[in-house]
Amino acid sequence: MKIPLPDSKGIMKTGRFEIPYRVYKHDGPHLICLNGIQQSMAMWQGFVARFAGDYQVILFNFPGQGRGRALSGPVRASLDEEVDVLHKLIKKTRVNHDVSLCTASWGGIVALAFASKHPHAVKRLLLGSIGTRPNREMTEMIQKGSGLDQNNRAQFSEIIIKTFGRNLPKSIKNKIGSQFHSISKENLQAFCEHGLSVISVNNLSDHIDLKKITAQTVLVRGEEDTIVDLEDVELLASQIPNCQLKIVKNVGHFLHLESEQVFAIYRDLLSRDAGSALRNQGVSYFNG
Repeated sequence: MKIPLPDSKGIMKTGRFEIPYRVYKHDGPHLICLNGIQQSMAMWQGFVARFAGDYQVILFNFPGQGRGRALSGPVRASLDEEVDVLHKLIKKTRVNHDVSLCTASWGGIVALAFASKHPHAVKRLLLGSIGTRPNREMTEMIQKGSGLDQNNRAQFSEIIIKTFGRNLPKSIKNKIGSQFHSISKENLQAFCEHGLSVISVNNLSDHIDLKKITAQTVLVRGEEDTIVDLEDVELLASQIPNCQLKIVKNVGHFLHLESEQVFAIYRDLLSRDAGSALRNQGVSYFNG
């Protein structure tokens, strides 16, 4: 499937950060994609190919992702700083009032924090692969990763693929390997520090007031996700008003990167009315 070229792109300077972004213009609703840790805009190419004809799609990199960087201070941005980056990007790209945030992993945490702080700025949250706390597998992986020799970059990609990326196609596994091979020392250190901060969180609701979120929210979990437990996602869904949980069979943590069938599920979720409450707030299963 052909991936269109962005209609505009640039570097947004905000505070101590430079944030690269791309805009695929359309008169329809706006769709902003938020990357997971150590991911980049490239992970959303499939979304652009399938949704840019119906939505205005906006991609960007947080500091430490791709060419997103800090101009001063720590390389890693705090959660509050990431929320501010998203807020400034929305203003910069003149997002309309019909906006959805579609996220992967950590990007979903940023989206929840943003929707709690700015409840009227977003109508819909589609949050992939998140929970309230890291499970045992994630904790062990992060602890092991923090002790690896940072000069041996291959170890980092190997432990990620072994722990929660086994379902990925070979081409994506190779990209993860290439990404860690070329990552700067500073960004790798920030990646390790971010992981340690993640496992220090005992309860997400201690950091984000989930009750303030008014957006229609759907949590999407791969049935074979090894680092996000189903019970934990169910707990998170119960803490967010107007929230549903969707389980996708035959895929793990990386969802659409593991199976193109997941795009049809996202299209169905995006096409639903964001102005009304979700009728069924239980758990639904889809084939991936």
